[in-house]
Order: sequence, then structure tokens, then C-alpha cells
Amino acid sequence: MNDTEFQIIISIVTLFSIFFLIFLFKALYWRSHIETPEKRAGRMGERFVSELIYETLHKDDELLTNVHIYADDKQTELDNVIINGNGVFIIEAKNYHGELFGNEDDSEWIKNKITPSGSIYQTTVNNPIKQVKRQIYILSTLLRDNGIDAWIEGYIFFVERNSPVSSEFVLETQSDIDGAIHTASKKMLSKKTQDEIISLLRK
Repeated sequence: MNDTEFQIIISIVTLFSIFFLIFLFKALYWRSHIETPEKRAGRMGERFVSELIYETLHKDDELLTNVHIYADDKQTELDNVIINGNGVFIIEAKNYHGELFGNEDDSEWIKNKITPSGSIYQTTVNNPIKQVKRQIYILSTLLRDNGIDAWIEGYIFFVERNSPVSSEFVLETQSDIDGAIHTASKKMLSKKTQDEIISLLRK
């Protein structure tokens, strides 16, 4: 083999290597960005609930969505936060398809889903009531650390109305949302305090 032939082979191998790496990177990129059915359902559920909330808002209500907060070495994301004169309200969206089983104090709930073939597919999900209680704690800690005293309530909205428990933390209709955020609380908030909370959560 002469030098010319050797250089041609090296060039071909190099080109194939480059094409292979491009293909590999594209495959990994799309794999990491393709939504699973569960993620897609969750995203659509969040959008649906945010729209329901928006339709119930009064003139002086403020709705913030996808709020990231950090306090006491803990972090969380809040789907919806409503701030008004009645207080601060967290509303988490849950779009679980299937039948749920569990109690309010369980760490996990069982979810049964029937496949197209008629088989029952069983998985577990974290108890969303415990999730929202944790969010209330983190948000109250954040506000307290910033010198803000506010009444906070947290709720879960079940898009499919399939909560396994009847609880003060569970919402299932738009009327439930309206009642939750527009009922006078134990501590009314001044406009100044509302603006302080909004500014803090928008950071």
C-alpha cells in the first residue's frame, strides 16, 4: 500500500467516524427530549388547571405558574401560586389516568391502569397530599426568612376527578378552585404584602 492509498483510507475512516458521532449525538439529544406519555399527560394537566384558575381570577388576584423556590436546604416547583387579599394559595395539577388507591397519610398511592389488551397495569405514585404539605412548608419558610407573614393554603386538583380520598386538600371542579382562593382566610394580606410576595417569587 502506498502513501496515497493509506491517506485515502484514513480520510474515509475519519469521515465515517464523524458521521457516526453526529448520529450518536442526535440520537442521544432526541432521546433526552422526547416526552414520555406520563410527562405529556402531566404537562397537559398543568396547562388545563392553570387555564381553569385563570378563568376564576378576580381583578386583584395574581397567578404565578411554574415557580421554583428554595428554603431550608429544600427546593420544589409550584405549578400554580395565587396571591390575593385572602392569602397565598398553591394549586398542584395531577393528571393521573386510571384508578387510584391509598389513604391521606400513605407515602405512596397505588395506580391501576387498564391496557388496550385488557390487562391491569399497576404502578405507584407519590402521595400528592404529602407533596403539597411539603410545598407549604418550604414556601412558608421562604416567606418567613424574608420577613413576610402570610397565610398559605395548598391544594391538589385532580383533572380526572379520581382522588382516592376525600380531603380538604383536594379540588376537583372549577367551583372548588373559586371557593378555595376567594374565601376569607385567618389572615388577610395587605396590598403591600401581596406585592412583596409576588416580587420574591418572581426572582
